[in-house]
Amino acid sequence: MSSATTFFDFKPKDKKGKEYSLSQLKGKVVLVVNTASKCGFTPQFEGLEKLYKEVSASHPDFVILGFPCNQFGSQDPGSNDEIQNFCQVNYGVTFPVLGKIDVNGDKADPVFEWLKTEKPGLMGLKRIKWNFEKFLVGRDGKVVNRWASTTKPESLKADIEKALAAK
Repeated sequence: MSSATTFFDFKPKDKKGKEYSLSQLKGKVVLVVNTASKCGFTPQFEGLEKLYKEVSASHPDFVILGFPCNQFGSQDPGSNDEIQNFCQVNYGVTFPVLGKIDVNGDKADPVFEWLKTEKPGLMGLKRIKWNFEKFLVGRDGKVVNRWASTTKPESLKADIEKALAAK
């Protein structure tokens, strides 16, 4: 979708394989995370859920979107239903976790192609290095920041609140 100018122009698939129009999030601040159920970083689901509950309690205009991905060490091999169940049972995840996608390569989801182009990683790399990379999207649909897998969700709160304060 080369004509896309903002995050809100995309329609990735939800857990049932239906289009999930990101336009429904227009005006919100969104933390996008590529997730995996069997990764060393998987416990970040706990931190993401805590962050989501803390921030959204006073800012209902904040959303976290999880995008399961099996491209890194085959660490999310389950079906969409199995992934949803895992997130809810093990971490009590209440934020939306969409359908499994690719974030790199020929079959990369267009939303991730756009995110990587808008905010390349270190040394201008346009690929996702591992599970649990994070992108912060502002109310205007533009990428505010990007963090590596090793960045703990709780350390993002100040950046998220700053994005929420921007009108």
